[in-house]
Amino acid sequence: MRPGAASMFDIALAHHQAGRPETARGLYRGLLAEDPEHAEALHLLGLIVAQEGDPAGGAAMIQRAMALAPGRAPHRNSLAMVWRLMGRDEDAADEYRAAAALRPDSAEIRNNLAATLLSLGRRQEGLAAYRQAAVLSPGTAEIWHNLACALDAPEESEEAELCFRRAIATRADFAAAIASIGRFLLTRARWAEAEACLREAVRLTPNDATAWSQLGIPAQETGRAAEAEACYRRAIALDPGHADAHHNLGCLLAGEGKADAAIACHEAALSADPSHGAARLAACMAKLPILYESEADVTARRARYLAALDRLDAAAKDPAIARSLGRAIGTSQPFFLPYQGQNDVAAQSAYGRLACRLAKQRPVPLATPPRAHERIRVGIVSGFFHDHTIFRLFLEGWLSRIDRDRFELTGFHTGRVSDASTAQARNRADRFFQHLPSPEDWVDAIAGTAPHVLLYPEVGMDPVAGRLAAHRLAPVQCLAWGHPVTSGLPTMDFFLSSDLMEPADGAAHYTEHLTRLPGLGVHYSPETLPDLSRPDLTRDGPVFWSGQALYKYAPDHDAIYPRIAKATGACRFVFIDFAKSETVTHMFRGRLTRAFAESGLDADRYCVFLPAMAQERYLAAMAAADVLLDTPGWSGGRSTLDCLAANPAIVSWPGPFMRRRHTAAILRQIGCEDTIAKDLEDYIAIAVRLGHDTVWRETIRRAVARNKHRAFRDDAPIRSLETFLENAVRG
Repeated sequence: MRPGAASMFDIALAHHQAGRPETARGLYRGLLAEDPEHAEALHLLGLIVAQEGDPAGGAAMIQRAMALAPGRAPHRNSLAMVWRLMGRDEDAADEYRAAAALRPDSAEIRNNLAATLLSLGRRQEGLAAYRQAAVLSPGTAEIWHNLACALDAPEESEEAELCFRRAIATRADFAAAIASIGRFLLTRARWAEAEACLREAVRLTPNDATAWSQLGIPAQETGRAAEAEACYRRAIALDPGHADAHHNLGCLLAGEGKADAAIACHEAALSADPSHGAARLAACMAKLPILYESEADVTARRARYLAALDRLDAAAKDPAIARSLGRAIGTSQPFFLPYQGQNDVAAQSAYGRLACRLAKQRPVPLATPPRAHERIRVGIVSGFFHDHTIFRLFLEGWLSRIDRDRFELTGFHTGRVSDASTAQARNRADRFFQHLPSPEDWVDAIAGTAPHVLLYPEVGMDPVAGRLAAHRLAPVQCLAWGHPVTSGLPTMDFFLSSDLMEPADGAAHYTEHLTRLPGLGVHYSPETLPDLSRPDLTRDGPVFWSGQALYKYAPDHDAIYPRIAKATGACRFVFIDFAKSETVTHMFRGRLTRAFAESGLDADRYCVFLPAMAQERYLAAMAAADVLLDTPGWSGGRSTLDCLAANPAIVSWPGPFMRRRHTAAILRQIGCEDTIAKDLEDYIAIAVRLGHDTVWRETIRRAVARNKHRAFRDDAPIRSLETFLENAVRG
């Protein structure tokens, strides 16, 4: 090496390390022109050349440097980097190992080796290399962060969180790690903690669109829609091509009843990223709004949805689109379709066939029939193993009443919420799974228990259960009436329903085989009327309670209320605001205003809207009313059972589908059928009579008080379910 070469190299290296590769490149070339065997200049010039788009040329330079100066770990480390640029990960792993052997105390080399091994699918080796790197350099925050991100198995969750926190403790301003732990906490529904981390992330990196988009999620999940929308719009302003932000905003707007705006957002997401399967699916499902302006609106939007479903099916013939949609199955489902009040077999069949085709089913070994004295293994898949209607109607009774000498029960809690009911379920189940990170992990967990039968209390509400239901994971798969409409999924064998709720032609309403369990089909425990003050709902006439979710009210039934008012005189109708959206409440108020005006009445004089409230306050408010009006478009189920605590006089008009017959079935179960209407005119007449005739009303209430016990703690459906399961599995 000539005199002065060392100082020229040092200058080049300084520029390289300062992020000025163009300057460094020229200096390295100048040095090599005078000293062609300067190994370090060759090595580093080769690295720059590779990173600037000529990896083969760069590799040749580094290999020449290695020949000139054998045994140098940095050379092998750089060559490994170039092999990775060329997609030669196996060669890269070999070079990293050789470099680590030369410099066993290098955390950087171990870190690089770990990333390469993970890309090769050799996960445990990669994790081991990251852990070795962390031991070698415990003060390097990036290594702890990399290790945390790689720890994605359920059993590694605790270690992952510790590593994230170690990275942040090591470097308090490490925005990437702070954002990563925020995402980690989002997946575990730890909303407050996630929000705190993501707020800090956007403080440190205010132009990070991804962090802003993710910050909107905990706000949305905790009911702060305006804050969530502001976060999503900030992300879009920072990066108009941020597909996730457009999609998140679309989901938020759909939940607020702004269907057309939601569709536009999902289409913007697809413009930014055509492979965004969740946005493509959501754009189709957003054709089904929460509430309709009129019957003509129902017809038009149903046609739009069916056309969109056809387009989705056609688009899925493209393998890339099919893959992206397959990953998204379950994230958006046709939940609002059955609220249109029509026979949905054909529409649900079209969705079900598509979902099963796209869900990327892989062969899963199915359980063989149990031996003579072996317990039947029953898996229960639900996102609602917590205080929820689905838990109260189905899960609680199944877990507490099914004969455990004959059946082994495993709970698969696919939801994020945990509470005392979750703990109760975990204690009652033989096995219990929750907090698995991906649909694939859920498939593995279910397959690992080899269930003879899977029970889904609902399909259509929980996204993970909706995806899993599109797989064949047990020889027998059953759906109950938690969302009382056929799933349309070829993977669902039986629909577990209520004999009293089903019409004579009920089997024609399902793609599954209809199974009529006796009575109400459930074992339900009664609520106790809370000792709370009741709102003053009286004025100068009877009070009619109609406290259902507003999407249960079909436009063609709006005229019922002014007709009752006209025949009754002074009276009040009590409705409940839609908890998630003032827009939906405003739309429904507008419909009532028009309906009353058409009868020459002022809706404001008759209609009262109470804010959404907790269950016990709901029951206390209902108890202050005189008459309970069941919604004709979609009957009350759990709400009617719970309202029996107040011994109400209930008017019900059963329709042609099971979802319109819950309350009538409950009244038949308790032997109080005098207020079940035959048709619309009869419904109005019964309501008017109950409003006027206080003696008859009290007679009805006393009959409910005497007989309501018949609706509760009925073991007949459980015994029938056990017999059905025995026959389905062993037969």
